[in-house]
Amino acid sequence: MSNRAQLAEVGFDNGKAELRRDDAPTPDRPAPKPVSRPRELVPNDNVEQVAEPTTPPGDSRRRLLRILLTAAGILVVVIGSLVIYLHGGRYASTDDAYVQAAKLVVATDVSGLVSTVDVREGQEVRAGDVLFRLDPRQFEIALNNAKAQLNETALTIESMKEDYKRMLSDIKAQQSQVSLDQATFDRFATLVRSDTASRAQYDQARFTLATDQNKMESLKQQAQVQLARLAGNPDIPVSEHPQYQQIQAQVDEAQRQLDHSVVRAPFSGIVTQVDALQPGTYLVSQTAALTSAGAIGLVSNERVWVDAFMKETDLTYAKPGDPVAISVDTYPGRTWSGTVQSISPASASQFSVLPAQNASGNWVKVVQRIPVRISVQRKPGDPVLRSGMSVSVDIATGHRRSWRDLF
Repeated sequence: MSNRAQLAEVGFDNGKAELRRDDAPTPDRPAPKPVSRPRELVPNDNVEQVAEPTTPPGDSRRRLLRILLTAAGILVVVIGSLVIYLHGGRYASTDDAYVQAAKLVVATDVSGLVSTVDVREGQEVRAGDVLFRLDPRQFEIALNNAKAQLNETALTIESMKEDYKRMLSDIKAQQSQVSLDQATFDRFATLVRSDTASRAQYDQARFTLATDQNKMESLKQQAQVQLARLAGNPDIPVSEHPQYQQIQAQVDEAQRQLDHSVVRAPFSGIVTQVDALQPGTYLVSQTAALTSAGAIGLVSNERVWVDAFMKETDLTYAKPGDPVAISVDTYPGRTWSGTVQSISPASASQFSVLPAQNASGNWVKVVQRIPVRISVQRKPGDPVLRSGMSVSVDIATGHRRSWRDLF
């Protein structure tokens, strides 16, 4: 008996179908669909074994590699974060910083007509170079007048000294006359007692003595007054007499005004705002620096520094002497070295005309800015640093965090 006949004799009452011998397919009836049967009833030699799915070895290696890379990435991030944290706080940085330079509106303290302007816009000058001049004639006249008064005063003092000597001579002569009068008076006093001389002669001698004595006292007082005019020293040098020193001060002032009629650069730098001053302008000393119409601007090219306005929270470890790296926006890629010169004792808002008041109750805490002055180390061939340029600074405080700060 064939296998098919054996399966037909076995009945399957499983609610699905039952296969019989007479169910063989015919030309009029197609063969029925095969019915699923339990695997244990199918002979091993007639049923094909189904293999369980397995994972290829390449997929396992890729999965393991992916896990290792993920773990390594997390480890790198953790280590990098620790390194950044431990090195954090060492640098204090800000871009709220600007180049500063010594600058001055050069004017003069005397008034007069501008005669010449000796510089041009943007010219580099040295200390002592002439910037502009005033008409010197009025100052020369004042100086000559003061010198004439000084010479006259010197002659007056010399005459006062000689006059004092004359007064002393007059006192000596008068003293001799008083002595003679005294002798004459004593003689007539003796003679009048013996009636040898008349009473009129006695009175004449007596009044003559009194008159000459009063005259001598007057001469002594005049000599004292003259001596006081000589500052109590009859041999005083002319240059030490108060009157002479007073006139000498006038001469010095006239000379100063003449000297200030020539305006010179007080330090080396670059001049600017030259066109505001023209020859023929009458310069008023009281308003020259305020209106800039009687002055020339001068910006130093040697005294240059950086003012950085640092957040107060960034200055915990900053101190004078710390090295600074300076980057100027105008010159990308170049770095200047500097040093913290000083840290302001007060915030920038404390010097404002109207400082902020927090007494109203509507208070919002704002991080304050502390001015930090940084000296710049410049080398020959470096680009020009102009006042007002924007810069970025990095202050190396030298502080390093420790592991204990993590806990």
